[in-house]
Formats: sequence, structure tokens, C-alpha cells
Amino acid sequence: MNRIKRHKVSALVGLRRRVPIGIGHNQGPPLSNAWHKTQWKKASARAWETPDRLILQRRIKRAKELGMTYREYVLEILERGKHL
Repeated sequence: MNRIKRHKVSALVGLRRRVPIGIGHNQGPPLSNAWHKTQWKKASARAWETPDRLILQRRIKRAKELGMTYREYVLEILERGKHL
């Protein structure tokens, strides 16, 4: 039986070591260096910024109508990319 080894090239610049692909791996970039962690923190902070007062009021009202907390409602918006 002929087996083919599948490898991916590391996403880190200047690093060319081959990393085996594991089951369930989505081929996303590794968060193994400081730059990736910094970018992840910045993106997370931008996503959770407090919106304008009217938007905030509308989201709180809609969350109450659905029986959710504001945080749960915002998580659904961020996860799905659309309002419920």
C-alpha cells in the first residue's frame, strides 16, 4: 500500500520546517509567536468595543425579547455574522 505523507508549511515567516497535518486541523495560522497573539488580542478588543448608545439599547431590548443576556446576544452576532 502506497502511503502519502501530508505536510503543511509553517505560516511563520522565515521558518520552513514541515509540520504534519493532524486530524481535525483546520489549516489556520498557529498562535505560537507574540505577533499572532497581539493581533488576536487587538481583534478581540475591537469586536467587543461598546457600540453607540442607540445600537446598545436596541441590542439589549432584542436580547431580553429572546431571553438571552446581552453578552450571549453579541456572541451570536459575532459568531453568525448576522442579527437574530
